[in-house]
Amino acid sequence: QVQLVESGGGMVRPGGSLRLSCAASRRILSIVEMGWYRQAPGKERELVAAVTAGGSTNYTDSVKGRFTISRDDRVDTWYLQMNSLKPEDTAVYYCYVHLVGKPQYWGQGTQVTVSS
Repeated sequence: QVQLVESGGGMVRPGGSLRLSCAASRRILSIVEMGWYRQAPGKERELVAAVTAGGSTNYTDSVKGRFTISRDDRVDTWYLQMNSLKPEDTAVYYCYVHLVGKPQYWGQGTQVTVSS
């Protein structure tokens, strides 16, 4: 079992930046992919960004050029740097990790609000 603890959410003005962190409770091995989803009120959960074990990244079109996913395997933590935030980025952000032969593990979610 792996617990994921998120941090870094909050409220920011349009154009501002936030960095989300997702820390695993233990050393994680056999990673397939890790990343971030978000869910805005009244909308379905959508994949925001992901990074594979090999380091390939994938972003939803609306965040390309503004968000960057990264990982630090030394501390089993991954990050989502969010720049040039827009009101439409407002959502609860969930981190996840997919391990070989295991169900997907999820963080508890962190609220990001972009408002003037």
